[in-house]
Amino acid sequence: MGIDIAAHHVKKGHRSEPKSEDPYLLLLVKLYRFLARRTDSKFNQVILRRLYLSKINRPPVSLSRIAKQVSTRPSSAGKIVVTVSTVTDDERMLEVPKLTVAALRFTRSAKERILNAGGEVLTFDQLALRAPTGANTVLIRGAKNSRESFKHFGMGPHKNKKPHVISKGRKFERARGRRKSRGFKV
Repeated sequence: MGIDIAAHHVKKGHRSEPKSEDPYLLLLVKLYRFLARRTDSKFNQVILRRLYLSKINRPPVSLSRIAKQVSTRPSSAGKIVVTVSTVTDDERMLEVPKLTVAALRFTRSAKERILNAGGEVLTFDQLALRAPTGANTVLIRGAKNSRESFKHFGMGPHKNKKPHVISKGRKFERARGRRKSRGFKV
């Protein structure tokens, strides 16, 4: 048994604990580490892995996305909707259906609207008591590429990406790449 020369001193890329020092998050990690180890449930392993993630990799989930999930799929009706992120309000949605949602955080207005509709908001420790193996739950995630910064990634000619421009006026980025007479036109 020799030394792996190619991968010698190479760290694994995935997190094995959260970088955050939030004591409540660390307690949740401790709880779900136990559940992932002692139950045969894949659900607990997924929750544990998502608790490790950075905030950018835990995009928020709106109430309308949750309502759409429940209304379009009859199989998820009456189940607990679980998301390892923040649940935000959607003012465009006029009526909120009765929902049971478990999440890391809720915005104040989202929490009020769920409770006013006769629904329930759960924390992950409450969820662990109610569904220790993740039975009758629906696990959802937010859209990761919705951040404004994603519009700029992969910039180049003919890529239709958003340039970092100070302003959108006459004097800003209107020459090369914007007209045929100056090199090329995108």
